[in-house]
Amino acid sequence: MASSLKNLSEYSEETMPSAEKMTFGIVVSDWNTKITHALYKACYDTLIKHGAKEENILTEQVPGTFELPIGAKILASGEKIDAVICLGCVIKGETSHNEYINQAVATGLVQLGVLHNKPFIFGVLTPNDEQQAKDRAGGKYGNKGVEAATTAIRMAELKQKYAKTKQKIGFS
Repeated sequence: MASSLKNLSEYSEETMPSAEKMTFGIVVSDWNTKITHALYKACYDTLIKHGAKEENILTEQVPGTFELPIGAKILASGEKIDAVICLGCVIKGETSHNEYINQAVATGLVQLGVLHNKPFIFGVLTPNDEQQAKDRAGGKYGNKGVEAATTAIRMAELKQKYAKTKQKIGFS
């Protein structure tokens, strides 16, 4: 759904699971820092708001959005992490570089999720210009960082729910 039709920061707080016993990785792109750091702050604050402990949120920075999948893989392989959130911003600009980067990152994160059987969250803005990025990083359409955090909590809870079910019926 287009963010112009739904505020990225709106969600049902009443139905949000507790993140108290969850561990998260956050990988943030340094490219478009003003935007990505606004996404990070909203993401981090939302995790804390829902019970995540500071010591259970591991953050790493990578040079650009293209590096998010490998940064996420490195972070996920070294720690017991319930979900990895990837935050970046690729502004379209004058060339078609954005299409290649966005597709590669999206495909890479899907592959990581399937390979590791854990959520890798696509918190990447893909705007046409800087104003659209600002509008989605705390501006008039909310903050994609909030959406990424709530998605991570919900998906980590889903994974935990079915991991417990498998244990009850004798699967490892």
